[in-house]
Amino acid sequence: MHNLITDIRGVLVGHADDATAATGVTAAIFERPTIASAAVLGGAPGTRDTALLLPEMTVEHVDAIVLSGGSAWGLGAADGVMSWLAREGRGFPVGALRVPIVPQAILFDLINGGEKRWARGEGETPYRALGARAAAEASTTFALGTAGAGFGATTANLKGGIGSASARAATGQIVGALVAVNAVGTATIGDGPHFWAAPYERGDEFGGLGWPATITPADTALRFKGGTGQNTTIALVATDAVLTKAQARRLALAAHDGLARALRPAHAPLDGDIVFAAATGYSGAPSDAFALTELCTTAADVLARAIARGVHAATALPFPGAKPAWQDRFRS
Repeated sequence: MHNLITDIRGVLVGHADDATAATGVTAAIFERPTIASAAVLGGAPGTRDTALLLPEMTVEHVDAIVLSGGSAWGLGAADGVMSWLAREGRGFPVGALRVPIVPQAILFDLINGGEKRWARGEGETPYRALGARAAAEASTTFALGTAGAGFGATTANLKGGIGSASARAATGQIVGALVAVNAVGTATIGDGPHFWAAPYERGDEFGGLGWPATITPADTALRFKGGTGQNTTIALVATDAVLTKAQARRLALAAHDGLARALRPAHAPLDGDIVFAAATGYSGAPSDAFALTELCTTAADVLARAIARGVHAATALPFPGAKPAWQDRFRS
């Protein structure tokens, strides 16, 4: 166990980013077609091919899930991942051809200081190339913090980033989370270093600070970043359990509890918060509704931890006015 989503057998993750543009792409590649669903609870989502993930839709399996910066321009990242998968012979069979199934979600990182000329109508976006590169880089180890889809991410007060965590549920199955934290609010309490996700921390994975001695009304006052549309936290939870598509959707819905535990506020009208859920099926199916509840609770806890880890590991962007990193403000 490496405390990453890739502790789930059959899941690989790769990043690609553009430091000049301060944006990037993260691709979760499944080693075989995998049951998946999703739940959107934010008010302003940016997604691709998520309708097919509803339990009543025909296609059961996906080949990859893509998380990307770039707002709507970033949706081109899935094209690059599809091209890479097609070269690998992956995809839904249609006659003599195969169509890779690659749902995607994007976050807003357009005004973080990076040079995004395509947003002014100058030249092509880098996202197709970044998507192909992220897929090619997919492995069992990957960076946290300022990397991939989290490269340009921020929160209301600190630099955001890519986070991941994993745990073994009481059922014996493993659950992991991958998240790009670009929240409208905060992952930390007030002006201090403590994380809202502190009760769920394992060891000192995001500082080991626990709760502050007191939490005041000032600490719980809402803090917002920027203006309309400048946010969104996008995530994938995965398990090695055998799940149906409907059960995978239940896992995604439950995992949103972890997002709400780790960020204040969450699921705002300005957010596009989405959680994908995937089940690689290498271990047994949950024996009953109580066992499924164990998996769902573990998914929520793991996502909360992954969010805090993403902020804790981030490094600040080298631009005037860039949000400070947790490490810069609180490491001592």
